[in-house]
Amino acid sequence: MATKAKRDLTVEEQLARGPLDLPFLMLVVLLTGIGVIMVFSASYASAYYEENNPAAYFIRQAIFAVMGLAVMYCISKINYQTFRWLGVFVLILAVVLMLLVLVPHIGVKRNGAQRWIRSFGPIPQFQPSEIAKLGVILYFSARLSKRSNQKAPKRDVRTLSGRLCNFADHIGLTELLPYIGVLLAIVALLSREPHMSATILILGVGAALLFAAGVNMGWFICGGVSAAAALGFIMLNTHYMTNRLQMWQHPESDPRGKGYQALQSLYAIGSGGLLGLGFGQSRQKFMFLPEEHNDFIFSVICEELGYVGAGLILLLFALLVLRGYWLALHARDRFGALLIVGITTLLAFQVFLNIGVVTNLFPVTGISLPFFSYGGSALMIQLAEMGVVLSVSRQIPAPRAN
Repeated sequence: MATKAKRDLTVEEQLARGPLDLPFLMLVVLLTGIGVIMVFSASYASAYYEENNPAAYFIRQAIFAVMGLAVMYCISKINYQTFRWLGVFVLILAVVLMLLVLVPHIGVKRNGAQRWIRSFGPIPQFQPSEIAKLGVILYFSARLSKRSNQKAPKRDVRTLSGRLCNFADHIGLTELLPYIGVLLAIVALLSREPHMSATILILGVGAALLFAAGVNMGWFICGGVSAAAALGFIMLNTHYMTNRLQMWQHPESDPRGKGYQALQSLYAIGSGGLLGLGFGQSRQKFMFLPEEHNDFIFSVICEELGYVGAGLILLLFALLVLRGYWLALHARDRFGALLIVGITTLLAFQVFLNIGVVTNLFPVTGISLPFFSYGGSALMIQLAEMGVVLSVSRQIPAPRAN
């Protein structure tokens, strides 16, 4: 019986089947595994109290971790050039979902902020801002990777509008307008929730991608000053943010009210000392520290594993970030490099801000610790982003033998 001849693989297919970057993959798997274990330790008191099953949160997080790792592997098998056209659609989806957050009976309000979409059936409750972060990275990377190939259109210098447009082209303003428009639209929606931490993350990631693409440094100075002024104005003139700033400076002024969470977090960190109380031995997780298995899980880590254990986890994050930037430097093309820069910078910013919040370096705000904080949808999106990085790593040219 005649057998059908196998089709020869195209060059693109051959490149997409290259080896994964094992150091990056192992760091992601290790952090995810440690994170799931720490969710079990941090959550079993709350899970027993709320669901009469001390392993309830752990089981759900473990299931999402396995699903997320499977999604990460599947995405790593996709040729990352496919992601070029997805940015616009992901941004549109994020904007629609952020609008739905503001709709009664769809958006969920907690602690004075309305950032979540209510769960429907098996779909967990999630924050559309997580999708917005990925959308910004995909959209910016796709456009910025082509910036050197774009030629400025010819203007009629005999008209005022033509001369103004030429001047805008000369200083690079015309090129920046699409990116500024996207950031302003997302920031405007986030301000309605309000969600200051997501605003800072998205602005930071957008700036990092523009910097990596070679945009003139002068725009970063102008943009940084403008963003700082706008954020300062919002913080000082928004009742929600003003209260948080006051509690950040003096949490002891309201130890049983708005300063309670920050103080309990510091108690947990201080109780751990150098070597910690031991795995599972945290005292603050017994209904003293709010969000102990979510945004403030690092406080429990410090209490149980001590400064040494917490330092080792931060070292793993640092190695992951450094490996990500190494992959960006060796990526096959600018698009791949920008994708990794965006995802790695987002990870680094989020870890830094979360640690800053739990140690009271920054005001208390809702920001999770990647791979550790409880939340299935956030974990799956984070692992999907790691899959994009691994997809790019498959096409990194092998070093030539001497």
